[in-house]
Amino acid sequence: MENMIYILFICMFVPLLLSLPLIQKASRSVMIFILIGISSALFISEVNGILLQLLGYNTLFVTTNITPATEEITKALPILVYAFVITDNRDKLLTASFAVGIGFALFENTYILVNSVENVSIEWAIIRGFSTALMHGICTAAVGYGMSFVKKKTKLFYCGTFSLLMLAIIYHGIFNMLVQSETLKCFGFLLPASTYIPLIIVLVVSMKNKKKKEKAAKQKKAAVE
Repeated sequence: MENMIYILFICMFVPLLLSLPLIQKASRSVMIFILIGISSALFISEVNGILLQLLGYNTLFVTTNITPATEEITKALPILVYAFVITDNRDKLLTASFAVGIGFALFENTYILVNSVENVSIEWAIIRGFSTALMHGICTAAVGYGMSFVKKKTKLFYCGTFSLLMLAIIYHGIFNMLVQSETLKCFGFLLPASTYIPLIIVLVVSMKNKKKKEKAAKQKKAAVE
């Protein structure tokens, strides 16, 4: 169906949008960034389609050299605006950026599923969920997390922002090259998980240390009073 991508977008976007007034404020911002991710996926699919046509439908070249840049820049733009205009809080930026990446992956996976329903399987779904979708979340999260440091350093803002975008683009490009390789495909599928698991461990340890410090500060304050 010619307009399937727009049909999918409406079916996904509208119900989530209508749920915003009923969601608590803390969760509402996450939902908003998921919606931004879905919208980014729709926008960049049109751009990538035009580029693919202009480059003679050379899928390997486009997916390893073009789409990593177009997709990561598109996903990063709302996060850069959020960091520059609203807040540079590390926790908020990490949550918002990961939500954008997951929203992007959610729409992308659904569209691929609908267009290739005869060629998909449980294995395909597991691989897409734990590799490609996770890769999108990690790349955008890296930009958001890094912006919490860069935003506070005026002299590093421009070069730091550029470096974060390059990091996401290169990571994305390496992933795309690996998963399209006949011999290194497995390494590509494992790359996002090998990045995600250490990140979660670091965040959990950091959160525990933060809570311990806050508890110690409260106890010290109570003792003084």
